[in-house]
Formats: sequence, C-alpha cells, structure tokens
Amino acid sequence: MAAKVAPAAGLQRGAGMAADRTEHEAAAPVVTLIVRRTIRASAARLFEAWTQAGQLRHWWGPEGVVCIDAAVDLRVGGRYRIANRLPDGKILWIAGEFETVEAPYKLVYTWALEPVSGPTERVTVQFRPQGEATEVIVTHEGIPTVPIRQRHEQGWEGCLAALANYLQSGTRRA
Repeated sequence: MAAKVAPAAGLQRGAGMAADRTEHEAAAPVVTLIVRRTIRASAARLFEAWTQAGQLRHWWGPEGVVCIDAAVDLRVGGRYRIANRLPDGKILWIAGEFETVEAPYKLVYTWALEPVSGPTERVTVQFRPQGEATEVIVTHEGIPTVPIRQRHEQGWEGCLAALANYLQSGTRRA
C-alpha cells in the first residue's frame, strides 16, 4: 500500500507561523508533513524496529540511502543519532532527543541534521493497530521551507516502504 501524504496545514490555511517566535524567525513559515502507511505487523513489532539501533540499520532510509550507523537511548531525554550514506557517498547525520516514549504506540522526538545550524524540527510517530496490521503515522513539524518538506516527504515515504519490506522479508535491503 502506498503512503498517503496529507497536505501541510500551514500551506492550506496560510497559518504556518508560530506565535512564540522572535520577530526575525516569524518571517519564516513553519511547514508540517504527515505521511501514513498501513503495514502488516503489530504495533509492538513496528515500535521495536523503529527504536532498536540494530534493526534501524536494516531498513532506515529511502531508496539509495544506506543507514551505516545508529545509536538509540530510548527514554525521555535520551538521544538518538543515525548516519545515512547518500547515493553520492556523502554521510548525513540525523540526531535528536526523545520527548515522549509510549511503547508501543507513540514516539515524539526532535530532529536535526548535524551540525545543527538552526531550530530543530519535531517528529511524532504513532503506531495504530488495525487488526493484523498497524497504521504508522509520521508527523514532521517545524520544517523551515516547502522544498525541504518535499525532500522529507520522499524520505519518509521511502523509509516506510523500506520498513514494510524489512518486516515482510526479514532481511537487510541492498
């Protein structure tokens, strides 16, 4: 099943600016992305695959991107760090801190590329059981621009497809 992408709320209503930002920051829109995919696995199995570094290395990243390293300290205030090797060979590090851990149904964590050069973004991942499957809903907030939102959309769709394939086959993708 293909991922379903909801339009960004800030783009629909033109209300993407946060009230608590400084005058300089208020000029920049804040864009949100929601990606959904139903995967034939339990919420517990999906939560494990998402939060265990050894499993993340098997599926994380869209087509052409390989997760070469991952570290996860799964607790509120704990940090994670994921290294992605891009098709051109460049290494991209994603890091953040867990704000909410409600196993096996919900994760909320900050998201930033290293080195961090601006405000962090926030990702909420929900695992909603639906019989023998689970709907995975990724909400990525605080995205600074529409072009970055589009790249995140491709990335999250690819990650969810790779996660579904990993759980179905049980093997690392090439």
